Amino acid sequence: MTVLTLELPAMYGDHHVVEVRRILLELKGVENVYASSGFRAAEITYNAKKVAKQDIIAKLEAVGYIGELSIPEETDVPANESEIKDLFFRHTEAYAQTNRVVSFEQNVGHAGRALWPCPGMAPITSMEEE
Repeated sequence: MTVLTLELPAMYGDHHVVEVRRILLELKGVENVYASSGFRAAEITYNAKKVAKQDIIAKLEAVGYIGELSIPEETDVPANESEIKDLFFRHTEAYAQTNRVVSFEQNVGHAGRALWPCPGMAPITSMEEE
């Protein structure tokens, strides 16, 4: 048996531990998976004759666990002066009467996905649909 330890920065919750274990244990040759959302790492015990290290890494990359979790950041450049096409910014308003900011909001469109980027998340399907 071969042991592979991988850093998984996008595995930040316990539900990710369950998903990483499920994904990897479906691969033929993977014998055991110890994953920790606290350490953001997984230790995978596998049979190198049945599954390649590259296949394990490719599977985790495909579902988004390898690599940094992308979280949009605001820039200090006004939206109308920025050259960035998909600019992320919050909307605030100041009213002349009070000369203070009285509103704060963030427009988040729902496109059938989790609002916060979450690797491995997909719509739940019933057993009959699979």
